Amino acid sequence: MADSSRPIDWSKITYDGLWHNNPALVQLLGLCPLLAVTGSVVNALGLSLATIAVLVGSNLCVSLIRNLVPDTVRLPAFVMIIASLVTCVELLMQALTYELYEILGIFIPLIVTNCAILGRADAFARKNPPLPAVLDGLMMGLGFSAVLVLLGAMRELLGTGTLFADMQLLFGPVAESWKLTLIDDYRGFLFAVLPPGAFVGMGLIIAVKNLIDERLKQRAKPVSSEPAANKRVRVTG
Repeated sequence: MADSSRPIDWSKITYDGLWHNNPALVQLLGLCPLLAVTGSVVNALGLSLATIAVLVGSNLCVSLIRNLVPDTVRLPAFVMIIASLVTCVELLMQALTYELYEILGIFIPLIVTNCAILGRADAFARKNPPLPAVLDGLMMGLGFSAVLVLLGAMRELLGTGTLFADMQLLFGPVAESWKLTLIDDYRGFLFAVLPPGAFVGMGLIIAVKNLIDERLKQRAKPVSSEPAANKRVRVTG
């Protein structure tokens, strides 16, 4: 259990989830659904919303029962909570966005096995009060979702030359006009929408993040204002 007297660093929780400890880019968790469903933005966004809902809900529930569940059964209890929430999300998607649910298929129930969700429940939620636990789940979910949507946009653009196609599957008839055709008469790039394209796109995103981190680290290095000391060279004849 976390020390109740220790102040909560809200900015660190936010920064860790969105960037420094991003579950997709740093922890490399949940890559199976991430790579499988990101053929388009709507698929990525649908899985993103489902994952955020489960992350926030599981963190909240685990935090609320953190003092009641003994360590011997905590992991089975956490898995049961996550499975219950995933079932609720699955039924909700069947009722409201059935066509998108059919497209996402097995990857909605597989949220139960997403290590990022169980990892945050065990590493953070069970040690902290409900409000920080909810923020941690939200930020981790948003960080994961940002990678999902970015990869989905890259693959959809390269694969079909469009963005935001079929958004009505998630937001209803009002979203039918959201489709943007960026390249007319585009014949498509099949590699981008196939699994190898997902791996290459994910590798590029991770490489860009590492490059940005390296640049930030270089800027953060203190610059010494003292002139370098002259070295005397002893010459013997």
